[in-house]
Amino acid sequence: MSYQVLARKWRPKTFDDLVGQQHVVQALSNALNRNQLHHAYLFTGTRGVGKTTLARILSKALNCEQGISAKPCGVCSACREIDSGRFVDLLEVDAASRTKVDQTRELLDNVPYAPARARFKVYLIDEVHMFSTGSFNALLKTLEEPPAHVKFLLATTDPQKVPVTVLSRCLQFNLRRLLPSEIAEQLRHVLTTEGLEFAPAALPLLARAADGSMRDGLSLLDQAIAFGGGRVMDDAVRTMLGTVSGDLVLNLLDALAAADGAQLLAEVERVAALTPNFDELLRELLELLHRLALIQQIPTLLAADDPDQARLSALATAMSAEDIQLYYQVVLTGQRDLSLAPDPRVGFEMVLLRALAFRPAAATTASAQVASSPPIARAVAPKFVPSSVPTPAIAPSVIQSEPSAAPPVSSPVTRLESAEDWQQLVMRLPLKGMAQQIAHHCGFISWANGQLTLGLESGFFRMPSSEMQLQDAVAQILGTPVKLVLQNAQAQHDSPAQRQLREADLRQQHAVEVMNNDSVAQQLRETFDAQWAPGGIHATD
Repeated sequence: MSYQVLARKWRPKTFDDLVGQQHVVQALSNALNRNQLHHAYLFTGTRGVGKTTLARILSKALNCEQGISAKPCGVCSACREIDSGRFVDLLEVDAASRTKVDQTRELLDNVPYAPARARFKVYLIDEVHMFSTGSFNALLKTLEEPPAHVKFLLATTDPQKVPVTVLSRCLQFNLRRLLPSEIAEQLRHVLTTEGLEFAPAALPLLARAADGSMRDGLSLLDQAIAFGGGRVMDDAVRTMLGTVSGDLVLNLLDALAAADGAQLLAEVERVAALTPNFDELLRELLELLHRLALIQQIPTLLAADDPDQARLSALATAMSAEDIQLYYQVVLTGQRDLSLAPDPRVGFEMVLLRALAFRPAAATTASAQVASSPPIARAVAPKFVPSSVPTPAIAPSVIQSEPSAAPPVSSPVTRLESAEDWQQLVMRLPLKGMAQQIAHHCGFISWANGQLTLGLESGFFRMPSSEMQLQDAVAQILGTPVKLVLQNAQAQHDSPAQRQLREADLRQQHAVEVMNNDSVAQQLRETFDAQWAPGGIHATD
């Protein structure tokens, strides 16, 4: 007997066999058991989630010789013939190969005639969105007033291309993408039933590669069985899919966490020697970063028997939450742009180097790189410092591309009587993240009897833990216990962030005035009859 592929052999025969589509199964089961049947059903969803399979099971439920039921017997002639694809009253049509209106009219000419032997004549039209406009118009009238003995089951991966006039005449069911855990569990069931040897670690790899499609998962499982000679092992599956071992991915993150560019490129060299799928490798990095973010928030999610427990715990401790979020965003963007790179390895290296370059803690490295790079010519104006506003020692910034380490606290600050004192104190606070942002967005109100009252800008997000960090940092600078009180009332003086924005506006206005009054710049504009590009003038800091 010839071999039957797993995707066909394990195709569900009943509603109970379907994986992950309980919301559709429940609705159809209740309708069948109550005999509340519609004349047209539309099943939508991505490839391989069970649209056509569900339509065939519904056909069996409608035409089972034991009666209309959500549990067709599966042994009568009608059920067996539908399973084998030779039931005379089930007409399966591939709309992609019958797009012409004449072919659709020929198909619908037989609608008025009663079924040959079944209870209902069922038209199963797959990829119905491929119909032409004329074909949809021909189908429309039949869908609106069909004979009682006809049922239409339509399936499509692109419901947006189906006219709303057709959608309004159908009951629409959206089949969701399957979760990797659901696909992995089904693959485990298949391998166990088939009596094949497998490594549990290989199943999540296949499930992720299936990308939400059970059919693709079973096809990949078939390929893995052939590749491994009847065994499904994780090393063989990684080789087949072009992925690398988890240790190598962890090594990449170790290098990122240490901000070690040489080690990072050395790890990329080791990975490239295995000729991996770099797009899949970026996906593994995303999953690992997501897992680290979860572990940081909920440490109990890291199981004690996890083989990577020690390394994951160390990474979650070594990397800040801000770094993990930044790396995730950089890798996510890099995955989208990987196909644009001249070479996949070059694109992969640039994604990792970009993450390293934008790492906030790598100020020294980033500064050295900037200093060694050639200057970029652009239209700039001389530095301007408004005389009416004192310049703080370190300008506060809402988004810092190169934050420097907080200066050491040489001696406690004993004076805090004015907004100027608060401005200077903020510059010395050893804070980062949300606590730093709260400090920069607070204006000074009062300081008396150990209570510091600040006015927080309206609409600014508050976090109790960050406020406690700010209170402790202020107490450290002042050398005395502090009770911090944040009020939503408007402070009499600007916050450090507001002050910097005001200074930046003044510098920008001065830069524009300088460029407009510059004789060389005026001559250039007159010679070329040109104007300054919006946003093209920048004040140098």
